[in-house]
Amino acid sequence: MTMHKDLAAGKWFQLSFCEQMANVGSEIERAISWRSKGRSDFSGRAFERALELLDLSVADGKNRLRLGELLRVREALVDHFVFENSYRSTADSWRRYFGASLQAVRGGR
Repeated sequence: MTMHKDLAAGKWFQLSFCEQMANVGSEIERAISWRSKGRSDFSGRAFERALELLDLSVADGKNRLRLGELLRVREALVDHFVFENSYRSTADSWRRYFGASLQAVRGGR
């Protein structure tokens, strides 16, 4: 199911890598926030949107040199939100990771 129809139709591929990751990070932040409020339903939906955006980044040809990083991030996110968090990631570690992209995007304006 495509939740981001406009982005999947090509708009996503016009964004820079940092812009893509900042958008993924926004959805992850929503997932973390809803989880902390005990709203697993909303958290799960935000997480699904984040995965969809991450998958679009994986499919973006300009990110082919970052494919390993993107797939590791996806694996660790799934581990954190769905499985037993064997990588021991935290909400703060995800905020730091995606925050770097957000800072880069904001700094470029």
